[in-house]
Amino acid sequence: MFKLSILIPSRNELFLKNTIDSILNNIEADTEIIVICDGQWPIEGIPDNPRLTIIHHNESIGQRAAINEAARYSQAKYVMKMDAHCAVSKGFDRILLEDMQDDYTMVPLMKNLYGFDWVCKQCGNRRYQGPTPISCPNCGNTKEFERDIIWKGKNSPNSTSYCFDSDPHFQYFGEFKKRKEGQGDLTETMSLQGSCWMLTRDKYFELGVCDESFGSWGSQGIEVALKTWLSGGRVICNKKTWYAHLFRTQGGDFSFPYPLSNKQVQKAKKGIRDLFFNNRWDRQILPMFWLLERFWPVPGWTEEELEKIKKVPLRSTINNNSLNKSIIFYTDNKLKLKIAHCVQRQLNTIHLPIVSASLKPMPHFGDKNIYVKKKHGYLTMFYQILVALEASESDIIFFCEHDVLYHPSHFDFIPEKKNVFYYNQNVYHLNSDNGKSVFYYANRTSQLCAYKNLLIDHYTNRIKIIEKNGFSYRMGFEPGTHNRKEKIDNYTCSSWLSEFPNIDIRHGNNLTKSKWSVNDFRNKPRFFKQCDCIPYWGETAKLIKTFL
Repeated sequence: MFKLSILIPSRNELFLKNTIDSILNNIEADTEIIVICDGQWPIEGIPDNPRLTIIHHNESIGQRAAINEAARYSQAKYVMKMDAHCAVSKGFDRILLEDMQDDYTMVPLMKNLYGFDWVCKQCGNRRYQGPTPISCPNCGNTKEFERDIIWKGKNSPNSTSYCFDSDPHFQYFGEFKKRKEGQGDLTETMSLQGSCWMLTRDKYFELGVCDESFGSWGSQGIEVALKTWLSGGRVICNKKTWYAHLFRTQGGDFSFPYPLSNKQVQKAKKGIRDLFFNNRWDRQILPMFWLLERFWPVPGWTEEELEKIKKVPLRSTINNNSLNKSIIFYTDNKLKLKIAHCVQRQLNTIHLPIVSASLKPMPHFGDKNIYVKKKHGYLTMFYQILVALEASESDIIFFCEHDVLYHPSHFDFIPEKKNVFYYNQNVYHLNSDNGKSVFYYANRTSQLCAYKNLLIDHYTNRIKIIEKNGFSYRMGFEPGTHNRKEKIDNYTCSSWLSEFPNIDIRHGNNLTKSKWSVNDFRNKPRFFKQCDCIPYWGETAKLIKTFL
């Protein structure tokens, strides 16, 4: 069985053979090619190769439908959609697979393809690719010309970052390449150019990639990118390798192969706006504004448009009443009592079972209290978490800490996967001394939600490692958030944003260091703001009076 299937939709393609030859000559992994000839017989010269499958339709079914058919035929773990007029670099498949993760959609660096020259048969004059020449500027020949296939990537431009405007219309995102987060071999991209992208075959069908309701063609790169990002995945450009794309600027010789009207293009754009800009997609766990803020500023978007889209509620349709939820609460019992009691009163309004693990008896808080007779410390905290998990009787666990105010919408979330840790990133930090408040995206243990068995497995292993080797800060506190050699396990993480924010109360004795300006970060955050009013909760100056 192949590991990667390259899916090529083809209709009236002049250069299908050149694309296939380039792939076959440069693959270094267990890779196959599946071509759907959509209402067109393959041109002559297609090689007979065990890695190549060609499926032919007498009547055209459309580009999205053709890609879906190829994906259904594939049995590989990964699938890559590629246009039928591309070249690839040596070992592109092996390089991509080495860095691939199951929640990624990945694309190589994109070059422009130098496909061919026109050569005058009478005098040998060469002209860079374009429509069939009418005459030779050197000898006046008007009839005898031939294509000399070059088929290589041009040195520039090297495209690695893409976005879309509020229309939505595809845009190159050159400014992002200059930012710090745009540097390195693997970088995020907000959107995609639809000629090439790769993801797992399971994820392809899980996300409903290439939704035929959008029409045969149009906005495909935007669709794939949004479905990846808003379901909790990442879209990554791998600059270690490249593909080259021949753009359809060749007039009648190489124009678009499907009948394409402005009505069709607008249908695809409207589908994108209705589904994603309104947060209506049924697999969505993150709102549209989260993606915009992650890459902000974004060309083609104004501050007013961002604020408008922020007001659109997230309408997740994930619903499974057979799963039950509960809270585990852990504390060192050293917090100011006024803050502690305020947090506990708020948690009691949630009406979920609470199992608490404390260093002093707390018989009047929660449904079950476990008194842990151990000295305060990191290992003790992990032990508190584990015993609370083991005492819980629910499928889904929300971590709650003694100095965080949790909004009820935080507990509406249901983890999609049983082997992934999820973090709510809609959290404001509030200085209990002066009312200063800041917001930035981060994964915090206090916002963790996951399935109980996964959490028990992680914290059991964490405790064993610390008891054997001692505690190291390099193992991190947040499960699933890094790939350092000191990591506890190979599980990954994702994130969501609750409808209303939680408040992390900063009081001087927090486990993690407070950050009140961009300069406090080792790596500059993508989004950071200071504010004196927190959505739902109100003015921060009034809030601190509740705690002090």
